[in-house]
Amino acid sequence: MQKEPFSISVSDATLADLRERLLKTRWPRDFANAQWQYGTNLEYLKELVDYWIHTYDWRKQEREMNAFAHYKTTIEGMPIHFIHEPGKGPKPMPLILSHGWPWTFWDLNKVIRPLADPAAFGGDPNDAFDVVVPSLPGYGFSSPLTTPGINFWRTADLWVTLMQDVLGYKKFAAEGGDWGALITSQLGHKYADRVIGTYMHLMVPLDVFVGGLPPESDYGPDEQGWYERNLNFFNAESGYSALQTTKPQTIAHALNDTPAGLCSWILEKRRTWSDCDGNVEKRFSKDELITTIMIYWITESYGTSARYYYECVHNPWKASHNRAPVVEAPTGIGLFQKEVILLPRKWAERYYNLQHWTVMPSGGHFAPMEEPQRLVEDIRKFFRTLR
Repeated sequence: MQKEPFSISVSDATLADLRERLLKTRWPRDFANAQWQYGTNLEYLKELVDYWIHTYDWRKQEREMNAFAHYKTTIEGMPIHFIHEPGKGPKPMPLILSHGWPWTFWDLNKVIRPLADPAAFGGDPNDAFDVVVPSLPGYGFSSPLTTPGINFWRTADLWVTLMQDVLGYKKFAAEGGDWGALITSQLGHKYADRVIGTYMHLMVPLDVFVGGLPPESDYGPDEQGWYERNLNFFNAESGYSALQTTKPQTIAHALNDTPAGLCSWILEKRRTWSDCDGNVEKRFSKDELITTIMIYWITESYGTSARYYYECVHNPWKASHNRAPVVEAPTGIGLFQKEVILLPRKWAERYYNLQHWTVMPSGGHFAPMEEPQRLVEDIRKFFRTLR
């Protein structure tokens, strides 16, 4: 299977159309919403959109992205975009990093080079990885997706093809958060014979939409408040999931048409799910926030990214074996304490072939952006034992 070099290049006409749409935004009324309790705060959204119109420089971001080696391939009729950064060391380990929603491949940009070339960042060249960062099917430049039924467990199958048939790696390591954690878990479940090890910074069971989460009794004395945090997430923060698992196309018509609306939808999750104490710019610069929105906007991929949820619920995960643990590949967990879901170690020891466990002092759902150095160091530490 072939890979073709790819360069990100957005037309001037697309950028001009975007600017016109932003300038013509029809803002809703917003009141008594200083703490974002009703959703995205209008005052901050206007501030961000004003920056987008008058200060933000997409061409600069484009140049930074194109400094990496991008490729495209076609797997089972689907376009797949990925970065491939060869490692610099005596024996780099192949490692595929998987993102989530509302992420893009670019949320991993801060960890790619430190993982590929540790010596350049003060590390040991023996820890080098050949780093592969794909865009999930239907996300960003892995579009347009016109094949139904694509979800996290189908993506794991695609990643095996990408790593083995396109890139030629017989065995490889895997890492991920959000959907990427489920993809990585599925690789460690179904393809344990081909996976060196799996590392996740979000723990969820592969049948999460059917089987639920562990009971409160599984949580230890140093895990107080985690169970309640999980309940709060499902009670207060899951409206986006209810919509995207049932009628994703309905909201896609709106968010494909209004960039300010798309910004509002994604921005609120960046603020709520990160370890930012209500100040989203504590973790993400305005440029970083807007670049995420831009990738969804210019590729018109919000709709297919939302369908990823629908396809997970309507094409439920099925076990490939009934052995224990469910994830047989050696597994490392990096747990960031402001993550949206926090599962107990007792459960993890049953579910995974758990060989590494780190509780981080800070960081939230977007670990590669929020705490890239801590994440890199922990990935190196775990996989060092498997080389």
